Amino acid sequence: MLAQIYEIQIPQEAEKCIALGVDRIGSVLLSAEEWKQPAIRDVLTLTKGTHATNSLIPLFNDWDTLCRAMDYYRPHFVHFCETLTDAKANPIDLTRLILLQEKLKNAFPEIGIVRSIPVPAPGLAPEFPCLDLVRSFESVSDFLLIDTWLGKEPVEGFVGITGKLPDLKRALKAVLQSSIPVILAGGLSPENVFDALIEVLPAGADSCTHTNQVDASGRAIRFKKDFMKVEKFVKEIRRAEAAMPSVKEQMQKHLAELSEELQLRIAALPAHSVRPQQLLAIEDLEEEIALTEKKLRRLNISK
Repeated sequence: MLAQIYEIQIPQEAEKCIALGVDRIGSVLLSAEEWKQPAIRDVLTLTKGTHATNSLIPLFNDWDTLCRAMDYYRPHFVHFCETLTDAKANPIDLTRLILLQEKLKNAFPEIGIVRSIPVPAPGLAPEFPCLDLVRSFESVSDFLLIDTWLGKEPVEGFVGITGKLPDLKRALKAVLQSSIPVILAGGLSPENVFDALIEVLPAGADSCTHTNQVDASGRAIRFKKDFMKVEKFVKEIRRAEAAMPSVKEQMQKHLAELSEELQLRIAALPAHSVRPQQLLAIEDLEEEIALTEKKLRRLNISK
């Protein structure tokens, strides 16, 4: 499983991340006007020749500036994180963003593309088009990254740095829908990442806010990492990775039990006058079997 840490803006922090086993190191270009940051280029250069890869978020999508940035930084991955809906979760026209990714891949085929897929926090926007967004972007991306949508984002127009978990049930559906690897992000910390990975079964986990240092009031300080938290975050990802064979075994056992129960219920149906509750119970079992089979396929893919 991929361990990713974001908002690494200086090489000294990148060195510490690499030493702690971080697999992918993310940096952020905060504006088109200040796209050229030598310290960030040093971060990206530092990862080359190590086990780690790098990822670069540009908080702009102007084509000319984007091309200059790609030429200057030559990242392993470029990561786009626009919100993809309006503030009320209504769909917007995504054509320009999809075409931008296609154009960028043609111009820089060696650079992988990551696309953030917003998933609402629990209880928000029940009709949010998570799966439609996966379908729209999976063919023009190399990775997807689930991040938390609130409607009013900390950085207007972009998803991320909320410090809040997404709805993990909807995140799981997005992972199972996608034909490409999906990284889980949004409010992940050393304390919750293990359980989230077991529930969602992504290709990896990302942390930003909850591996930062905090000020006297307990608020996260952007661009300053707490490396004890980073170390624990990576260890918890490795623990989840090691637990996956056991998770798979439990799922296989559960699937066998569900299948047996389904057969018993079908056999017990009367020849006439089947009750609606009996049919509903069978449908529920069939849905749970289908979901468990999808989870097992996901685990087989991620081996």
